[in-house]
Amino acid sequence: MAFRDALARIGVGNAGVDVVLDSPETTPGGGVSGTVELTGGKAAQDIDEIRVELVTTVRVPYGDTARRESVTFGARSVAGRCRIEPGERRSMPFTVGVPLHSPFTSVDGWRQDGIRIGPRARVSIREAVSPVDLKPVEVLPLPVQRAVLRALAERGFRFSGAELSKGERRSSVLPFCQELEFIPPPDLRGRMRRLEVTFLAAPRGVDTVLAVDRRGRRLSEGPDGAGRLFVDYQDTDVAAIGAALDVAIGRLPTRRGRR
Repeated sequence: MAFRDALARIGVGNAGVDVVLDSPETTPGGGVSGTVELTGGKAAQDIDEIRVELVTTVRVPYGDTARRESVTFGARSVAGRCRIEPGERRSMPFTVGVPLHSPFTSVDGWRQDGIRIGPRARVSIREAVSPVDLKPVEVLPLPVQRAVLRALAERGFRFSGAELSKGERRSSVLPFCQELEFIPPPDLRGRMRRLEVTFLAAPRGVDTVLAVDRRGRRLSEGPDGAGRLFVDYQDTDVAAIGAALDVAIGRLPTRRGRR
């Protein structure tokens, strides 16, 4: 028995762990549910805890370059201390809430390359922690976010990329934010090289923060709230949002610093 316990501690014959999702899709403010499937290995193992974490990878500035860092932004314990016998099978259901400020991964068929979000299981065995690779889920935008993006597209803004950057934004509860970048239509390219859009959720709606990139020098949204557009969750009229965007974009600093 002592030999078998030693084998379990050093990782020989370990239990197998997998995460099975109920649905591959969710939304900000929703949840991710499924089961953790645990299968005993060749030796019995004493488990301290099994947790399911919601994980993503963010960009962290590092001098003149950047590195990638795994960030957990939601977790749920699905099992406390237990013992898994050789060959034993257990299924443990879980639900992890998706924060309202969560980034989304795809919109109307196009996917944001490089942004992966999903749950992963962490099994703590005798002071050792074995994480399981995350199981990707598609986080779809809220209707109001989709309406803003459609309004931008109708005005000729072309999506060029997105990333998650580490750092807190005002009113956000997450330690990172999603930055969506768009190439402006020809008539605006004299004012900006790119338009950056960040969504910040609030109890009543979404604050859309706009910033411009002038010759590689990124600006904030401008003075006195310029470049910020608040849209109520119920307001999904693309034409009305487009008109409000025209005003907000018009208040952004120009390429030479004029408004």
